[in-house]
Amino acid sequence: MAALKIVPLNDKIVVERLEADDKTVGGIILPDSAKEKPKQGKVLAVGEGKPLEDGGRAKFQVKVGDRVLFTSYAGSEVTIDNKEYLIVTEDDLLAVVD
Repeated sequence: MAALKIVPLNDKIVVERLEADDKTVGGIILPDSAKEKPKQGKVLAVGEGKPLEDGGRAKFQVKVGDRVLFTSYAGSEVTIDNKEYLIVTEDDLLAVVD
């Protein structure tokens, strides 16, 4: 994999959405138009943390490589080299999936 060309600032996190399932639990194959965008992704990069009043930075609860759940309307979608990424704040993340 080529180096990621996005460097998040402050408390931003770059997430790559995981692929949506092609089938329902009952075995019905879904066309692309019927697939819901996945609400899970893999953390690719994190910023330096939110600036604090004392001049330090807040630590992130997530790290690169974590699989995370996020809200439906989380963050901003960006496309770089025909690949879609999501840039979110840590507040948009709901949980880390083991």
